Amino acid sequence: MRHATRGQSRGTGRRSRSAAGAALAAGAVLAAALALCPAARAQSIEPRLFSNAPVGLNFLLAGYARSTGGVVLDPSVQLEDASIGIHAPFIGYGRALGVAGKSAQIQALVPYAWLSGEAVIPSTGEVRTRDVNGFGDPWVRFAVNLHGAPALSLAEFGGYRQDLVIGVSLQVIAPLGQYDPDKLVNLGTNRWTFKPEFGFSKALGSWILEGTGAVNLYTDNDNFFGGQHRSQDPVYSAQGHVIYRFRRGAWVALDATYYTGGRTTIDGVQGDDLQKNWRTGLTVALPVNRLNSIKFYVSEGVSTRAGDDFVLAGAAWQHRWGGGM
Repeated sequence: MRHATRGQSRGTGRRSRSAAGAALAAGAVLAAALALCPAARAQSIEPRLFSNAPVGLNFLLAGYARSTGGVVLDPSVQLEDASIGIHAPFIGYGRALGVAGKSAQIQALVPYAWLSGEAVIPSTGEVRTRDVNGFGDPWVRFAVNLHGAPALSLAEFGGYRQDLVIGVSLQVIAPLGQYDPDKLVNLGTNRWTFKPEFGFSKALGSWILEGTGAVNLYTDNDNFFGGQHRSQDPVYSAQGHVIYRFRRGAWVALDATYYTGGRTTIDGVQGDDLQKNWRTGLTVALPVNRLNSIKFYVSEGVSTRAGDDFVLAGAAWQHRWGGGM
């Protein structure tokens, strides 16, 4: 009986460590919530993007984001004295995969938004108002860890300890959101966006240091604001995170991102809208139980040359299943 009790305790301990490890790893998928608000494009802040997670785990995401200030859905749209608010609920799905022995993830998300506000159009001095609701542009992302994060089952994950993880990802945003070419501000962008990204994550005891670099590539919009043709240069971005992990899966992150580029050309005329912007943020993730967790996040612009200057805050709930959970 004593041996059975010790064995049961060891088994229970392994299950607890596996569940706690899965809760920590869940941040890898739940991190996408920081980009869920349709206002966040190149400037999205996403800690723990390249964390490991047990193969076969599924993630259902649901949440809400609120942005206020000089926010527009397309940062290249130039407005003055903008006062715009966006309420953006969202729903998404993610799954942890194994690819050639490496851990990988597939994520997809569909946002909805209510937008209202007013701004001045610089070229005419007119005050315009806008009230609209509808779907934003959905996106899908595939990420794979090239080093330091092997594909593991939930049972194997209990013994996994992160050191240095290096990964790459590709996000594709489809032009399926609400779009009216007679309006300057829309919920969709009427163009494709491709975002390849490279990043690392280094664990130092309870701390994790992360850094990523990415580029947003845009197709042309042939029906921009009255039938004009608009193209946009790539937007280059870098972000860093300092993360502290608590026991049982809770963690907090200080975030910062810088992005530059994105100058637009409309009907052959180049705009004075080169972006050189900084944003900072705070992210807190809390496990509710072994199947559910909640994340809270907030970010704001520190220095904005062109584009969005807004405060973004939100919360996301995550439910996970499969993979032995």
